[in-house]
Amino acid sequence: MNPLETYLSRLCDDLLGFEPDGAIEPLARVSGAREDHMGLAVCTADGEVTAAGSEHAFPIQSISKAVAYAAAIDRHGKDHVVSEVDEEPTGEEFNAISIDKRTSRPKNPLVNIGAIRVHAMLGTDRAERTALLRRTLDAAAGRELELHEETLREELAGADRNRALAYMLRAAGSMGDDAEEVVAGYLEGCAVLATVRDLAVVAGTFAHAGVNPVTGERVFTALAARQAMSIMMTCGMYDNAGDWVSDVGLPAKSGVGGGIIAALPTRFGVAAYSPQLDAHGNSVRGVRAFERMTEDFGWHVMEGPHVPDLAERAAELIGDVR
Repeated sequence: MNPLETYLSRLCDDLLGFEPDGAIEPLARVSGAREDHMGLAVCTADGEVTAAGSEHAFPIQSISKAVAYAAAIDRHGKDHVVSEVDEEPTGEEFNAISIDKRTSRPKNPLVNIGAIRVHAMLGTDRAERTALLRRTLDAAAGRELELHEETLREELAGADRNRALAYMLRAAGSMGDDAEEVVAGYLEGCAVLATVRDLAVVAGTFAHAGVNPVTGERVFTALAARQAMSIMMTCGMYDNAGDWVSDVGLPAKSGVGGGIIAALPTRFGVAAYSPQLDAHGNSVRGVRAFERMTEDFGWHVMEGPHVPDLAERAAELIGDVR
């Protein structure tokens, strides 16, 4: 193992040593999530991926929202997307009825109602929208990702609240598309499977100004990547975003499948996976992992421009300095 892999492996072991005060979402169990799953991965700007712990593939859930948002910006332009979905944090839960009373716009693209509106911008019908999202997810991960059909079936069977949010958009005059089709396509993006290694590459693509650092493919424009990371910084962890910015200080997006991605612009992307969730719908061990890594490596964006070399700092942390 190289020093960074050893550090990540030890951190996974440490985090598996405590029992999270949280539970696994029943939906995550459908794809095989277990209490002993814990994985971490880092993807640097030069395309080197280092991973440790669980290699279980899990549904990315709301992490897809950040990718869809960047894709919508590249399809329509930032001004148009912002005219339809605002950029403001809400302090509300992910499935809240979060519409501005004055403008009838969703308050941001990372709560469900905003993400549903964003998904509608990806095409003129379900097939076109889901094709663009799946294509973009694959490009950001650097490989073709699999849809978990059983998760999608469960999602569709329990999608009444998301359908209600879509119909609210239509009633408010904020969306003219078929509500059922938009929600079905949106949920398909949530049911795509990825490993923690895949998600580190997705995060690295955001950090690398929209270019996948492993494949070299431009997935997003630099503007779309910057805008997505800006919204991730303020809204990506839902009603725990304030604590996250204070304690971790990286643009991030979580999903109720147990995944978290985060990006340090120009440097690297990081991902964590552990399926037990806190009251905000964020991975308990994943949040702890990022708190530890930020403290150990000085990743907080407010720390200043100097971030130590990952391998050198990891060697110091594991006592392997030569």
